[in-house]
Amino acid sequence: MIRARCVVLGIVLGLVICAVTPFNNMYLAATPLGGGHFPLAPFFILILATLAAALASRLVFRRKTMLTGLELLVSWGFMVVVSGIAYTGLARTFFINVTASTHFATVGNRWKEIVAPLVPPAWMPSDASAVETLYNGLEGGYRLGWLDVLAKIPWAAWAGPLAAWGVFILLCSLVMVCLVNLFSRQWISNERMNFPLLRVPTHMTEAYDQGQAFGFFTDRYLLLGVCVPVFLHTINGIGFYDPAVPQIPTLFLLGPYFPTTGFFSGFSKLRLYFYPAFIGFAYLTARQISLSFWVFYLLGGLLFGLFEVFGYQIPSSALGVTFGPTLTRPEETQMIGAYGVFFLFIIWLARQHLFTAARDAVTFRRAPAAESEWFSAALSFWGFLSGLALLTAWCVYFGMSLVPALLLLGIFFVIMLVATRIICQGGLAYFTLTAAPTDGLLAFFGSGFFSNIGLMMAAIMQKVLFVDLRESLMPSLMHFSKVGENVRQKRLLLGGLAVALVLAVAVSFAAMLALCHKFGLRDLQVDWETQTTVGVYENVQRLLEAPSGPNEWIIGFAVAGAVVMFVLVACYQRFYWWPIHPVGYLTMYSSAMRILWFSFLIGWMCNQLTLRYGGVALFRRVRMLFVGLIIGDFLMGGIYAVIGVYAGQSYLVLPN
Repeated sequence: MIRARCVVLGIVLGLVICAVTPFNNMYLAATPLGGGHFPLAPFFILILATLAAALASRLVFRRKTMLTGLELLVSWGFMVVVSGIAYTGLARTFFINVTASTHFATVGNRWKEIVAPLVPPAWMPSDASAVETLYNGLEGGYRLGWLDVLAKIPWAAWAGPLAAWGVFILLCSLVMVCLVNLFSRQWISNERMNFPLLRVPTHMTEAYDQGQAFGFFTDRYLLLGVCVPVFLHTINGIGFYDPAVPQIPTLFLLGPYFPTTGFFSGFSKLRLYFYPAFIGFAYLTARQISLSFWVFYLLGGLLFGLFEVFGYQIPSSALGVTFGPTLTRPEETQMIGAYGVFFLFIIWLARQHLFTAARDAVTFRRAPAAESEWFSAALSFWGFLSGLALLTAWCVYFGMSLVPALLLLGIFFVIMLVATRIICQGGLAYFTLTAAPTDGLLAFFGSGFFSNIGLMMAAIMQKVLFVDLRESLMPSLMHFSKVGENVRQKRLLLGGLAVALVLAVAVSFAAMLALCHKFGLRDLQVDWETQTTVGVYENVQRLLEAPSGPNEWIIGFAVAGAVVMFVLVACYQRFYWWPIHPVGYLTMYSSAMRILWFSFLIGWMCNQLTLRYGGVALFRRVRMLFVGLIIGDFLMGGIYAVIGVYAGQSYLVLPN
């Protein structure tokens, strides 16, 4: 049982995070308040709230509690769901994305003649002065208060574009909610999928419910783990603010120790990052998965060297024009086929559940919702189809053809479903795609599959929600579904979720517009945001000026990736002793694994050694040490985020 107060608290705190995030991340360039699928600010608040509630229960409310552990966990879940919307999950590049075609147009690039006419007029402000004010800021905006800035924003110019995009964003959210609800029973109840990122919040709040919160936080193994990041970041933080103090290195460049040619040439840019929190998550992840992550990452480097040894010098130009955020070489497009086969594997595992849901939906049978579901699977089925149909109509209304719109939206949500599985099962607090969803369509069908306006629309839509998944919504929704598994008041959760999503989008847009109009977008820390967005428009222009057909190189590697994934899936299902999990192959070329591979190596090694030589008893005791690594890292991240507000610059504890 939960009370409405925890829902209200979670929504309010989540909206506060959304309001503060643009200023903190883009103006102060401080420690990101979100930053991934285990966001900093919500967990920092959860730690403080748990300690405060435990102290209040002991000193003030001796019999009653202000909030139960489950209620604290639910509040944290609401904060997690909305925290990414204000930054990489939506607002970080949104306003640059919808205005780039006119603002960055020059005589040299001829965007006004080639690109701008293809952008639907309703997607961007028609008033050129409103766009210039966005980038230059209001006159004297630095001296204005935030309420004055909000009052001076030309809302009339932005009302139309925000309404048009608001429909798209909320319909996408509806489809994601229905997909999560449709698969939650299969993943949570049927497959008993592990959720490593939920382990620490769950252990902490369960200890609080059992009256053992102080015992949890004073566990000697946990305190030992906390001391490692506290010591590390105290020294490095002092060194950041006072360069005279030497820092402890957390990044080691291993590339110079490997040759630039030959079998090991793929490691010429190898880096080793030391993040205590990610080592903790790796320890809590299933050994088979943590092993797969670092093994496949290293195999990816060896494959590059193997091609060179056999004389296959595949030029990067063989890729053609692609939109993948980190796609640099043709062999990395294996992931296109691998994602497709793994999606089919997910569907095959859930075939009985999906068949039952579809049957109940078609026959209008009223089946009760499972513990992990907010509403029945049959209703999810109709909600998914309705949302997809409305999204298709939205695309067709603005100029995209029907078949490309259907296929594009289908690919969007296939990628989102697979990425959600990777993040939730693999415990990846930080994740990036290798290839963009449109890369597969362009490789197999060529740019002629889309009309000119359809190609432009696809690129912009993809950039808004479906290419940078570091703070994407759907994995957070799946985590929230798991958090609410033991909550009976599903309507309260679902109603709160709907309110939270709508308000979070509104607050995030308002906060970003206020920041841009106060300081001017050009004066913010937006080099990456501008570069990647302009790159999208440049790629579209290349395809418009030189249309491409099917890419044989990408098709070949995509087929190879599909074959490899099929073999991995078959071995995983057929042989109980098989040590490799297919999900590791999907992250082989992800830029996130360049940061995380060493953490998973250390976490897997510690997990393996404790279970082998100490059994389950030692594993559970040592587990608290790794929980301490996570708590300590995020505690220091929260402290430096607060310091950064007052100091004007912040030492970064976690990757940005």
